[in-house]
Amino acid sequence: MSGSTAVEPSSLDAADYDPINHLNMLFNNTSTLGSLSSVSRRLRTHNADLAASIAVLETAQAYAPDSSLDRMQTAQAELASVFAHIEDVRRRAVQTEEDITHMTADIKRLDGTKRNLTVSMTALKRLQMLTTAYEQLRTLSRSRQYRECAGLLQAVLQLMRHFNSYRSIEQIAVLSRGVGDLQRELLEQVCEDFEMAFTKDEVSARRGMLIEACLVMDALGDQARSRLVTWYVNTELREYRQVFRGNDEAGNLDNIGRRYSWFRRMIATHEEEHAALFPPHWRVNETLATSFCDGTRDDFKGILERSMRRPDGAGKIDVNLLLSCLQETLDFEQWLERRFATSNEKQPRASIDTLSSADERTQTFNGSISTAFEPYLSLWVDSQDRSLAALMPRYRSQALVAPDEEFTPESIAPSALDLFHVYKVTLSQCAKLSTGERLLDLSRIFAKYLDEYAQQVLLHFLHLPTQANQTATTAHQQQQQHAALLAAAVAAPLNDIIVVMNTADFWNKNATQLEESIRKRIDPEFAERVDLSSQADAFLGVASNAVQALVRKVEADCEPAWREMRNTNWSRMEGVSDHSSYVSELIKIVDERAKAILGVVAKPQYARAFCDHLVEYLATAFLTNVIQCRPVSEVAAEQMLLDKYTFTKSFENLLTNFHPPSAGTHSAASASFAKRVNTTMGRVDPLLKTLQVQPSPPEGLVQAYLIHVADRSDTNFRKILDIKGVRKQDQPHLLELFVIHRDSPSATGRQLVASSALLTPLLSQTGFGAVGSGAASLPAAAAAATGAAAQRFDATSLGEKLLNAARDAGNSSGLGLGIVAGGATAGSSGTGSGFTVTNPSDGAPEKATINENLKNIGKFFRRDIGGIGGLGARFGKRDITPTGQNEDGSR
Repeated sequence: MSGSTAVEPSSLDAADYDPINHLNMLFNNTSTLGSLSSVSRRLRTHNADLAASIAVLETAQAYAPDSSLDRMQTAQAELASVFAHIEDVRRRAVQTEEDITHMTADIKRLDGTKRNLTVSMTALKRLQMLTTAYEQLRTLSRSRQYRECAGLLQAVLQLMRHFNSYRSIEQIAVLSRGVGDLQRELLEQVCEDFEMAFTKDEVSARRGMLIEACLVMDALGDQARSRLVTWYVNTELREYRQVFRGNDEAGNLDNIGRRYSWFRRMIATHEEEHAALFPPHWRVNETLATSFCDGTRDDFKGILERSMRRPDGAGKIDVNLLLSCLQETLDFEQWLERRFATSNEKQPRASIDTLSSADERTQTFNGSISTAFEPYLSLWVDSQDRSLAALMPRYRSQALVAPDEEFTPESIAPSALDLFHVYKVTLSQCAKLSTGERLLDLSRIFAKYLDEYAQQVLLHFLHLPTQANQTATTAHQQQQQHAALLAAAVAAPLNDIIVVMNTADFWNKNATQLEESIRKRIDPEFAERVDLSSQADAFLGVASNAVQALVRKVEADCEPAWREMRNTNWSRMEGVSDHSSYVSELIKIVDERAKAILGVVAKPQYARAFCDHLVEYLATAFLTNVIQCRPVSEVAAEQMLLDKYTFTKSFENLLTNFHPPSAGTHSAASASFAKRVNTTMGRVDPLLKTLQVQPSPPEGLVQAYLIHVADRSDTNFRKILDIKGVRKQDQPHLLELFVIHRDSPSATGRQLVASSALLTPLLSQTGFGAVGSGAASLPAAAAAATGAAAQRFDATSLGEKLLNAARDAGNSSGLGLGIVAGGATAGSSGTGSGFTVTNPSDGAPEKATINENLKNIGKFFRRDIGGIGGLGARFGKRDITPTGQNEDGSR
């Protein structure tokens, strides 16, 4: 094999040895395969040689003189030596410790002996001092040298405490009993000296001795001091308890002033004659006052209980007498508080007539007597109920503007200010009388008469008809109801409506602030039960009714222009002009009336609300009259579109008649309002654009209906044909085409609704073919919405009515005039601060519409409006007096 001779053995030792390359080199052709066996033998031989060489090297490594086995044995020997050295060190340390302990044992024993000697010497010294002091104390006590006795007694008691652990020794026990007996003797002796001095009226003569005797009582401890003070208090109050017993005439409630006068005289005598006897830190005067208050409170409880239990009416408690007694009691407690206040409590309680009377500091005598009256304060609460009930008829007959005052856009009814003042004073009184359940009862009385004021007083001045409170079930009833509301709006003076709106706004804010003020004063467990939110919503409903009344005033004046529109022959119109003749008259009326109304509206929110609702009404009325002008030709529809455009451009300027304080705010509000006007008036476009298409070819009219009206209702399509004046015999063919195109695949992508929210309420009314006048010209849906606006507001169902009104706004094209009493239609594409009405044609889901409506109505009515003389000030924090009026309501 020629290839085998070329192989070098050293090639197997190469670091980059590759067996494949090596084999390819050995067997580079088929002729070299014959040398395969010889190559294999040489490889096995080489392998055996390598194995033998490795074994020889391993043996040499294992048994060489410096082998690893020898090194391990050496390390083990060194470790054993280290451990032995450690053990030797430990043994020596133990031995050293034993030697040191043996050497210091005697020293420790001597130290213990010295300490014991010191303790014994100290104990013997103290025992000698105790024995000496005890004997001296006995001698001094017999001679009544109380000043020296006080010092020695303190020393004896202090020394005696050191021998408490030695009482097992008989001599110490005997001495301890002797000290105890001496304490009792001193206590009895001092008490006897005080009794003799007061009995024989020798206090002045024995003043020095009695003062020193108090030092002894101080040394004897709290129990001895308490016994002497209790005796003194009982002695001083004995006469009071005898004279003012609860079952005597002097103890009756009529003589409550005599009780407090007696105490003032007694405390004055105490300060002049007896106060110097007692150390100041005993606070005997406060103890006297506390005992007097406790006894007086118990007397009053018994008197009041007996008065309430008497079967005959003669014994019942007179409310005026009860309040008079309570007022005197509060004044007396206040006097006590001022007299005994510490240096950190110098501030007296606020007056009963001050609303901001929260006093957070702890008061020693607050309620110390007056708590006896609290269970009977329900009589006072009932009297407040009767007083407020008597005010309502007077407020109802009172003019909204005082005769000696002039009307201003900020005017508020004098009755509202008077009621506010009554509530303020009453709340202040009750907060002083009780902060518990009686204050909660008073909050319910407040809520009751806020409802009465809103419903019986404010709504009365809007001249709402009686049938406005009834639910209209037929179109005729709705039309009659709407006509009555229009007549009421005309009858109500503009100034009265503005005052009602301002007054409702005033109380809407202050009802919430009144609730907060009560919650701050009432006990925490009752705070969550105070709720005046429904009353705030009641005034919100009154304000909305006032806005509706302003809109109806304009509505009544617009009727002649609408009549002219209905009297025009729209079916024979041949050409289109800039605008129709009725348009100029209607724009003139709207501008004049809006300017007059906005000139007396004070707040931009209400100005925006009025303009929003006015545009809503005008859009609804225009759409209604378009339907009543049938038949409407294509030219007439085009003319109506031009008229609508003229209306839109004119109505965009309605808000400019109001002059808010900020020009920047005015510009932003005008832009928002213009957008709102375009959205509202744009509701007419689907109907007019559909009417603008000729019925021939019929496919064009059908396609126009599906594009603009975009619903699947056969009834609505047929009524559109009636408005256009299409002959009855031509309608079946058009209706058939409508069904074909409606159900075609091409119409599926248009997302047609089942019934148009715009047309269905307008076209489904009874008597579709009749042409009415006045309020009767409005469709039933519009009449129903405006009729509901005058219904009496029921705050308890506000939430339900809000939801229902919001759904009505989404389902009936917003034909109502917006916010109504007890509910609101709100929400809009506009961003202004006023009321908004949802455009149903924008395809927004019903749920989103309701949420947006509720959000917008909350933004409008609960906004913190500033700028009318502080009407937004927090109730109870300060007197809230509108601009131009004094606190008593005068200008």
